[in-house]
Amino acid sequence: MTKAAAKTYQVAGIGNAIVDVISTVDNHFLDHMGIHKGIMQLIERERAETLYGAMKERQEASGGSVCNTIAGAGALGLKTALVGRVRDDKLGQFFAADTERAGTAFVNPPVAGGELPTSRSMIFVTPDGERSMNTYLGISAEVGPDDVDEAIMADTEVLFLEGYLFDKDKGKEAFLKAARACRAAGGRVGIALSDPFCVDRHRADFRQLVANEMDYVIGNQQEWTSLYQVNDLDEALELAAADCEIIVCTRSGDPVVLIHNGHRVTAKVNKVVPVDATGAGDQFAAGFLFGLVNDHSLETCGRMGCIAAAEVIGHIGARPQQDVLALFKAEGLV
Repeated sequence: MTKAAAKTYQVAGIGNAIVDVISTVDNHFLDHMGIHKGIMQLIERERAETLYGAMKERQEASGGSVCNTIAGAGALGLKTALVGRVRDDKLGQFFAADTERAGTAFVNPPVAGGELPTSRSMIFVTPDGERSMNTYLGISAEVGPDDVDEAIMADTEVLFLEGYLFDKDKGKEAFLKAARACRAAGGRVGIALSDPFCVDRHRADFRQLVANEMDYVIGNQQEWTSLYQVNDLDEALELAAADCEIIVCTRSGDPVVLIHNGHRVTAKVNKVVPVDATGAGDQFAAGFLFGLVNDHSLETCGRMGCIAAAEVIGHIGARPQQDVLALFKAEGLV
């Protein structure tokens, strides 16, 4: 894998900019508010305002899948940037400031005016550690080509995209604009497939994106078999490897499969008891991207991803609490 020339940003991401609003509650509260325990539900604005108002003590944290990955990459010492859409309201100002404070350039200023507020996910944590997430997508799902600065994309070594934003045509346009600007300047571009339902909704477009615009793609076994409409994972990965240079498949507790130009390796997973599985995929991507940017072998990139994922599922919250770089050093990877 050839390393691109040094640029301002080692990793940049485009994703849903969501503020996680976390509150500890009991099961009675969930029943009373009609909240389904342990799952993520998309909700409308009115319901979002009702739930937000019912939260007694709130903790706020920047969230969103790719945003969590970029934060993890930044915590590993990479120079990072984030493209996302927030409103110029209290939560949007918090998101922008929190992202910058963590060392990532938030390259889109909060949007003044307009009707949609900043996206938020109300997360209710019960004493058993279960997180019940109620997400209102708001303005973050409106990312479009106007939000993409081609000069920033060209000044990025590795770009990472979020499959969830593929749900809208302008999200697809934003991806293509960003990917082409980054690749034209010698950068590499990849995407997380995000979820099997997302893949089902946009299979033809995703297949075209993987084959023609991407240098690497990360997905789990359900996403890969859904993308290629086959039941056998090996068959799906063979088809994927024919389409794209680098293919990564996470398999819960089983070794991760990585393929580069047809050469297949695996990276072992150290099994840990999950305290909170939120963010495991996001931090896997952060570790993997750290390895990719620093020109490590594909197997090492996979190991780094697994170590970062194991760290985050060992505690509540979707971002690392330990020094993950120190964990890499302890394993002899850096």
